[in-house]
Amino acid sequence: MYEGKIVDLDKLAEICRELKKEEKRLVQCHGCFDLLHPGHIRHFRAAKKYGDILVVTVTPDRFVNKGPGRPVFNERLRMESIASLEVVDYVSLNRWETAIETLKLLKPDFYVKGQDYSDRTEDITGNIILEEEAVKEGGGEIKVTDEITFSSSKIINKHFDVLSEDARDYIKEFKHDFSSDDIIAILKDLKDLNVLVIGDAIMDKYTFCRAIGKPEKAAVVSTKYLYDEIYAGGSLMISNHVAGFAKSVHLITTIGRRNSMEDFIREKLRENVTPKFFYREDAPTIVKRRYIESFNNAKLLEVSEINEEFVNRNIEQEIIAYLEEMIPAVDIVLIADFGHGLITPNIREEIVKKADYSAVNAQTNSANFGFNLITKYSDVDYISIDERELRLPYRAKFGDFEPLIERLVLDTKCEKINVTLGSSGSIYYQKGKTYFVPVFSDSIVDTVGAGDAVLSITSMLAYRDIDPRIIPFVGNATGALAVKILGNKEPINPVKLFKFIKYMLE
Repeated sequence: MYEGKIVDLDKLAEICRELKKEEKRLVQCHGCFDLLHPGHIRHFRAAKKYGDILVVTVTPDRFVNKGPGRPVFNERLRMESIASLEVVDYVSLNRWETAIETLKLLKPDFYVKGQDYSDRTEDITGNIILEEEAVKEGGGEIKVTDEITFSSSKIINKHFDVLSEDARDYIKEFKHDFSSDDIIAILKDLKDLNVLVIGDAIMDKYTFCRAIGKPEKAAVVSTKYLYDEIYAGGSLMISNHVAGFAKSVHLITTIGRRNSMEDFIREKLRENVTPKFFYREDAPTIVKRRYIESFNNAKLLEVSEINEEFVNRNIEQEIIAYLEEMIPAVDIVLIADFGHGLITPNIREEIVKKADYSAVNAQTNSANFGFNLITKYSDVDYISIDERELRLPYRAKFGDFEPLIERLVLDTKCEKINVTLGSSGSIYYQKGKTYFVPVFSDSIVDTVGAGDAVLSITSMLAYRDIDPRIIPFVGNATGALAVKILGNKEPINPVKLFKFIKYMLE
């Protein structure tokens, strides 16, 4: 029966060591295998010819980044399907995102890939070269089969309703004009950009707890503390998003003089981010503590350590002097205005006046609701906001978006505006035309930071002045990945975005 074939990875490593002592030749295949099809079966049969024992390692659900609704079948069902094949001897769930560590653990004699990997230059992940090194390190060889191939993603996209009808229609039309290679090439071309990010540094502290009931004499939820996690958010995470695609990022931000958390912040920034910290004596490094029910990640309460007043005159002048030095050296100035005191009117005016290209988000949040309106900006080149941030300046709780966007164009003199609409998708305006893109995400872990991710990537695309249809497509793909990440736990990974786009457009 197939049950005996499915084993824990450590147990499989023991089995492989014993089989090698018996001079058995081990063959390993690895992949997602979300939809087991004839191409996979032929691949396994061809692989088995290289040795005596065929082991197949499977990508865990949490690492499958192939678009909404993926994987269609969970990791247990995928393993059971593979184990049911006579040609397969053992199946195990991989522990890591790639096969690299697994190859080092199992040390197969042959690691067998499909013909899609025959041309190393077409591997968008860059992992095949690292996998090959891991195989050789263990004394093995890498082989490529030449069997009939099918695309699981094409089959799933065509026959499974993983997207809404609107999204399927949109993707079908989009594919007529753009391929995944086109989009990925444009994103890769951002690697020569130098970007200056200015905005509030925010530490997101998540306190995980478990609800245990309601006290008899108080109208509160009683919880049991479990553990804390802390992430670098605000302009820190925006810098990390940008740094994954751009050549370099220069960050201007403020932190508290006492308990600055500077060492932690520096540790969390990507290598190509160069920070310039200005220290506030009158304010802490901003910490937003969110209490989370661990069962479903529901937010119970938020407590902020913050001083929303503008930085003092001395710091303001120091920042302006530094801006005068840095702005000529960068391509884009990205303003992450969270309304927490860093972006004063004078700093805002300095950026808009001196920058050749400026992109901005003026965020509405609980600490500044109704006071940090996007309409305070004028003569910027790109704006990315959400629906509420569009509606607030015009006191328009309901109604169509287009008239509001037209008013915003007049008020800000900005000709490129992206508005995210939550579960409805997004709408992009450029020079008199609007482009609507339906939502791609099928499930949400956390919306915190998703708008920052969209701003980070789309602002660079807008700077390139590419086809306006591409910007909201990439924005929605970025947002779909971002809402699957808890808060600002990790920045957008370029390879994951490339894979998402590739499988969306299969």
